[in-house]
Amino acid sequence: MQEDKVEELTSYLSGFVSEARRRRMERVLAERTRWVTLALEDIYQPHNASAVLRSCECFGVQDVHIIEDRNEYDPSPRVDMGSSGWLTLKRYDEGSDNTTLALDVLRQRGYKLVATTPHRDDCLLEDLAVEQPLALLFGTEETGLSERAMAAADAFVRIPMYGFTESFNISVCAALMLHELTRKIRAEKILWTLSTEEKAELRLQWYRQSIRGVEHIERRYWAERGVVEDGA
Repeated sequence: MQEDKVEELTSYLSGFVSEARRRRMERVLAERTRWVTLALEDIYQPHNASAVLRSCECFGVQDVHIIEDRNEYDPSPRVDMGSSGWLTLKRYDEGSDNTTLALDVLRQRGYKLVATTPHRDDCLLEDLAVEQPLALLFGTEETGLSERAMAAADAFVRIPMYGFTESFNISVCAALMLHELTRKIRAEKILWTLSTEEKAELRLQWYRQSIRGVEHIERRYWAERGVVEDGA
């Protein structure tokens, strides 16, 4: 949809959203970021799949890249608690090597690929630099990241542990990393917030999902103005 139409439609739909809800959306938009993103490779356990999304939403991370080579990503609504509706989920499930496709996309967008797994060349989470956008790669509980993902990674990070257990589960690991990294980017002098255009797109998306019967409202709005919908 053209920028002027986005602004026009958003202004109109705002009348169907309460002032309190609009204010809350603006507060959330101001804290949203794409500087940190997650790529989830073949994660299928409903609890972990859902808990990771919930943590992303709570920490203001907008995008989650979902790689489905061997397993289908199937979050649980009871754990998700509606958090996925506020996120941008990008699924890679149509090719024979969706891991490579997803990681190539992330690299082209300027992300440093960070494997969240112990490795001989790893660093502690507290030492991971945030000057470049980061894509955190997570694999399954049983086997971890694939060899392709490990080979593509630019860096490896681990969370220090002091007990007998060898690792955190994926959802806990993601929450700990997001807490630390979103804190760090907010403390650094980097432009981690969304652009004006990105905020406008999300604002319209959030308005739409907050209004019952929004499709009918939009059709009537454009019809009254003699505008042919462009399908966006």
